[in-house]
Amino acid sequence: MSDLNATAAALLGLLHDGPKTGGQLVAEAGERFGAFFSVTRSQVYRELPALAEAGLLRLGKQGPRSSQQYVLTAAGKKAFKNWLLTEPGPDHLRSPLILRMVHAGSLTPKQRQGLVDTARATYGADQEAARAAVKTAEDAYSKAVAEFALAHAKAVLKLLDAIPTG
Repeated sequence: MSDLNATAAALLGLLHDGPKTGGQLVAEAGERFGAFFSVTRSQVYRELPALAEAGLLRLGKQGPRSSQQYVLTAAGKKAFKNWLLTEPGPDHLRSPLILRMVHAGSLTPKQRQGLVDTARATYGADQEAARAAVKTAEDAYSKAVAEFALAHAKAVLKLLDAIPTG
């Protein structure tokens, strides 16, 4: 596997901390990357066998309910480091909320208000979580990422505040 995609690289990065099951990887990806990079359950379960087949992971212990741990191999560590050192290319924002806002004219005023209210609650909670992450960040890189998540939540809340109500 010469060219890792970002999802595969994200999984290899998470496995640096030790063996994990697919479910654990999905949960940890949401916690660590949720503010800026989404990883779905289907993506994780599609990538894991491909990474194992490429020799970048090996199967670890089988857990309860047939859960399977994956362990990072030396080749996986090398592939991840090589990925880190390559040019990242352009960022692409994929926001289901913004996409809905673009098409909100197809909704009734009450439906639009519900969309805005739900988003405001979600991003308000995200803002508080990001504030806490900034305070507890263990290094400059983690702090910078947490500050990005905080700025993102604030920006979305500002967008929502700009939308007329009623």
